[in-house]
Amino acid sequence: MKIGYARTSTLDQKAGLDAQRRELEAAGCERIFAEQVSSVDTAKRDRLAEALDYVREGDTLAVLKLDRLARSTAHLLEITAALEAKGAALHVLDLNLDTKTPTGRLMLTMLGGIAQFEREIMLERQREGIAKAKADGKYKGRAPTARAKADDMRRLSDAGRTRKEIADELGVSERSVYRVLSDA
Repeated sequence: MKIGYARTSTLDQKAGLDAQRRELEAAGCERIFAEQVSSVDTAKRDRLAEALDYVREGDTLAVLKLDRLARSTAHLLEITAALEAKGAALHVLDLNLDTKTPTGRLMLTMLGGIAQFEREIMLERQREGIAKAKADGKYKGRAPTARAKADDMRRLSDAGRTRKEIADELGVSERSVYRVLSDA
């Protein structure tokens, strides 16, 4: 059985998630696990965990692109090891890379290392650009979203709403709600 996994980093990328689903369906995936969560926070990738748990011997987990699955070589190797332990394989569609073969496993490891290197270089350039913009007085950072909603948080809290309900309604984290309400 071919199982698909699709991921986008933000909720704003719904079209990207839909496109991944279409590609995975076209590749013959019978079941697709999809989520919208940053890969930086790998602990919260529940649908990936479900997909890995669902995979059985002889199955193949398919992803459209390598960066949809893992950001680091170590994490990529951890995922492939989990699949191999179950007798399953990984297929990266855009590279036509399949870990059922020794060459596929070698290429996956090499490309995973290159992808991690590329990401680290990109982040380094980004940090340099931000430092230059700050030095030039052009970088302000992102606007604080939770503090801007402090009055609404207090109003909802006074109305008896739980911190979780407040966070859900205002689109902020529970931690932000706790922080704002404890400052009051």
